[in-house]
Amino acid sequence: MRPLTEEETKIFFQKLAKYIGRNIKLLLERKDEPYCFRLNAERVYYASEKLVSRVHCVPRKQISCFGVCFGKFSKTKKFKLHITALAVIAPFAQYKVWVKPSAEMSYLYGNHVLKSGLGRITDNTPSNQGVVVYSMSDIPLGFGVTAKSTQECRKLDPTAIVVLNQADIGEYLRNEDSLV
Repeated sequence: MRPLTEEETKIFFQKLAKYIGRNIKLLLERKDEPYCFRLNAERVYYASEKLVSRVHCVPRKQISCFGVCFGKFSKTKKFKLHITALAVIAPFAQYKVWVKPSAEMSYLYGNHVLKSGLGRITDNTPSNQGVVVYSMSDIPLGFGVTAKSTQECRKLDPTAIVVLNQADIGEYLRNEDSLV
């Protein structure tokens, strides 16, 4: 367990900024207690500094996880955000997409959000922007990347892809062995 290097921090924050923008600062400077990001076995964890100081007593090989796993660095140093970070990212999301109840199950099975399943979308959402996907009852379901901007979505046919699925809560069942 160690702090992220400068290069790792840059890659990680670029990916995170795609979804929450400048709100990264709010993750670290919380009012209740300070939090930090730590790397263990190529995975980035978000934990309170108090918890991190207690984990130092445990040998590295015995630590399976601590805090919230935000994602994993690949061997090529690319960062993949995991669904386990959804609960932390969702309140700070800049852009949001709501799916209709009829399209929720399709999304949770790992499919993309189609125009026919789009309930609402945040105004002025650009294309290729990270978004958090919600149900119509404001329950976060996952996150993805917009394929089209808000203005382009209005003119699309019902079978066009609006949001590319990056991660959804169905992954807890599909990938339970590799998540943590």
